[in-house]
Amino acid sequence: MAIEDKVRQVEALFDRLETEITAFQSETHLFCNAGCGKCCTTPSIDASPLEFLPWAFHLFLNGKAEETLKLLNQTYTHNCLIYSPLSVLEHKGSCSNYRYRGLICRLFGYAANTDKYGKLRLATCKIIKEQQQENFIAAEEAINNGKYVPVFTDYYMRLAQIDLRMGVILVPINEALKIAIEEVLHYYAYRPLPDGLGNIA
Repeated sequence: MAIEDKVRQVEALFDRLETEITAFQSETHLFCNAGCGKCCTTPSIDASPLEFLPWAFHLFLNGKAEETLKLLNQTYTHNCLIYSPLSVLEHKGSCSNYRYRGLICRLFGYAANTDKYGKLRLATCKIIKEQQQENFIAAEEAINNGKYVPVFTDYYMRLAQIDLRMGVILVPINEALKIAIEEVLHYYAYRPLPDGLGNIA
């Protein structure tokens, strides 16, 4: 399958998830605090390269893939390269490319995992659990009573159906970013560029 087709399918999956999360937020009144980047500063985030393929393709189309790959190869921090902190002392900041954030970034806070008893548990941060306790408890009760919530494993299975090789491996997030860029660069190394682009790389 062509890179462009994979990117379109991943973006279609993201659009579906966005619709589901918007509905879930509207019904539960749960929300992320503006400017909070605590989850983005977690050093042990794993992701699949496939969920960052639209981001890597976007970089390639804008002539920034090789430059960003070089930066990734020189980065030794475990924090996501795309995250832009406002301060090293606080968990404040934002995603520098929010439109192209990964699946893990979209799911966390508004999706569920299955616990060892087979029950769905909302996977969200301590800040939401404590500062929005009433809404959080109500949301968990609604989920236990059958309310629909996106589920991590369901979405990662759908992602893997687009490209099994790139969709099933989970690696540290910066490694996933790197592999996604390399995939795009390797693909176009001996193929014509997408229509109308000319020489961009």
